[in-house]
Amino acid sequence: MAAPSDTFGVADPSMVPQVVVGGQTFRLIATPHRGGSEVRIHLSNQNRPVPVEFAHVTIAEQAAGATVRADTVREVSFDGSSGVTVPAGGEVVSDPIALSFEAFQPLAVSAYAPGLAVLPTEHFNANATSYYSLPLAGDAAADPSGAALPLSTTSMPFLSGLDVRAPATVSTIVAFGDSITDGYVGGTYLSIPQDPAVVDRNARYPDFLQHRLDEAGLPFTVVDAGISGNRVTRDGLIPQFGPAGVARLQRDAIDRAGVSDVIVLEGINDLGVPIGVDYDQLVAGYTDLIAQLHAAGLAVHLGTLLPAGNALSDGIATLPLAAPVRQRVNAWIRSQTRSDSVIEFDAALRDPADPEVLAPRYAGADNLHPNPAGYRAMAEAVDLSAFRGRCR
Repeated sequence: MAAPSDTFGVADPSMVPQVVVGGQTFRLIATPHRGGSEVRIHLSNQNRPVPVEFAHVTIAEQAAGATVRADTVREVSFDGSSGVTVPAGGEVVSDPIALSFEAFQPLAVSAYAPGLAVLPTEHFNANATSYYSLPLAGDAAADPSGAALPLSTTSMPFLSGLDVRAPATVSTIVAFGDSITDGYVGGTYLSIPQDPAVVDRNARYPDFLQHRLDEAGLPFTVVDAGISGNRVTRDGLIPQFGPAGVARLQRDAIDRAGVSDVIVLEGINDLGVPIGVDYDQLVAGYTDLIAQLHAAGLAVHLGTLLPAGNALSDGIATLPLAAPVRQRVNAWIRSQTRSDSVIEFDAALRDPADPEVLAPRYAGADNLHPNPAGYRAMAEAVDLSAFRGRCR
């Protein structure tokens, strides 16, 4: 999953400018958590005010970079047609495609947009490198070499998800949250640009959680509905941070195929820069999220907020300082009985010598986002027996 965040992409999280005009082919790299032999793709135009046309779409296994394995290239159709126009504010789902692949095998969805493609709906922080052609370069969707795709981005335009056919006993766990769910790792103390060493590594906590579930033989697939910068109660500070969690919950969690359980880890941005919400507002936001999910028949697993006392963003630059409110919020999360379980992310990653900061071995350069070891520790803090599933 790549939850749509915005349509204002000027630069990606690596601060590389994006050159999206039209007449271009986009080779979008996504790594499914489940293997299979039949897949569908979701193309989104949810945040763009005008339609977008795709004249030719393929899917294949990625070989390296923009190159795909020629023997795996498959044509993609939409209601039997090779092309599709996605209306403003809409999303389309392809016909099922026969393609066999293993879990964590990167797949390349190649889409040729012959007309105007400026301001594409995107997932701002994909943490993976995708490739695209120069404007007006034409259709290269079926070319396995990738030679016509010299540009790259670590955002994800257009592609919002993959569906892999699974047995009825398999359930979906949605990891819903902000940049910490999205797997962002800041490359500097200022949080930007992203750490290039983490891109294409699948080192998000939902990735590590999927490995744990697979090793335990449990019938769950984790989809990542994190949006960097997202907040529970308010839209993001900038468009790339997406709509408020309470507003996007239906689209990004409740409507996911096969969903039974939702992990909610969000709120540090509500408390952070600029002057944040107060305790009562954030608790009301959590109560709203839980009520929406329970009304849909889903189990809710609420995570405690990680410390950020020595971070600039959401830490020392926050007016008022967020730390006292975070402690009150975490105390409420631990004591409330509305959610089906509580996940102690805070206790797993905080520094025993100073509980207001991340343990050094788990902290990224900005002291706000965990590093890959921290994301692994988050996954290990999850009680796998707490997940309900659809068939239990």
